[in-house]
Amino acid sequence: IKAKNIITSALGINEYFRVSNCTNAKEMWDTLQLTHEGTTDVKRSRVNTLTHEYELFRMKPNEKIQSMQKRFTHIVNHLASLGKIFPNEELIIKVLRCLSRE
Repeated sequence: IKAKNIITSALGINEYFRVSNCTNAKEMWDTLQLTHEGTTDVKRSRVNTLTHEYELFRMKPNEKIQSMQKRFTHIVNHLASLGKIFPNEELIIKVLRCLSRE
């Protein structure tokens, strides 16, 4: 009961209603984890999609370097949050290869 109280005290109203019918803290935690992190299949699919975006990443015509870097960082950060991390050297080489010759 103590664990359930701790979990519910940290939740917003929407999350509270999502877990209010759970019978124990483990069930509450699993429900919240599934809601916010997704299933393993969803994660794997997202990693595959983002990896594909990373591999095909190119600077768009007339795109500013700042915009390109923002898009690149967005992809890399999402991959990192899903557990796929690239060495800095690889990221630098990728960015340099993506720059237009203009």
